[in-house]
Amino acid sequence: MRSLEELGAVSIAMDITKDEEIVSAVQRVTADHGAVDILINDAGYGSYGAIEDVPIDEARRQFEVNLFGLARLTQLLLPKMRENRFGKIVNITSIGGKIYTPFGGWRHATKFALEGWSDCLRLETKPFGIDVIIIEQGGIKTDWRLIAAEQLRKISGDGAYAKAANKTADTMAKSYSGQQLSDPSVVASMILKAITAPRPRTRYHCGYMAGTTLMLRRKLSDQMLDRVMSLMM
Repeated sequence: MRSLEELGAVSIAMDITKDEEIVSAVQRVTADHGAVDILINDAGYGSYGAIEDVPIDEARRQFEVNLFGLARLTQLLLPKMRENRFGKIVNITSIGGKIYTPFGGWRHATKFALEGWSDCLRLETKPFGIDVIIIEQGGIKTDWRLIAAEQLRKISGDGAYAKAANKTADTMAKSYSGQQLSDPSVVASMILKAITAPRPRTRYHCGYMAGTTLMLRRKLSDQMLDRVMSLMM
């Protein structure tokens, strides 16, 4: 985080799965600044593997990191936002909250959940002058893809799903080395656009194949999308 600190940011180490660390971070920020005007929830990871193979404790941890941690942080910051009648909550979901791929079941479940949770939160907080904004990102060039591919091989590289799992992991790793994935800066630019808009939209999308993928989800039947996703992976 040094590059951000050099620009004036203050970094705080926080394990999003530990309530005491979330509470401590909120207490520190509010003590120093009184309130938080803009919250960007971007914590998340993808634990890939066949649904049958992923240990249920790991599935729970996916939800702790990708949903419950940010939900708890949001709960703690909302009272001051309501009091000030101003706030912007930006939840980074994914096109994976609208479509699905083999071996990403637990991650997709968290992203689908975050989409619905965000919609409910938007309705509840709008009367208090709070905007809830969803950013649905497509393919972004980060180490996430390599880590997920490695996890997929570890969890399902042997056994009943091995052939398809290893082929999918190879595809994920290969896509990382290509030129198609978008630079993370496109997400930062979209966040900036959303939080500075006088009347922000409820959803924005950005990154490689995001618009095309979301359009396919709207136009194709489940059976047709099944075939497309199977071919892609």
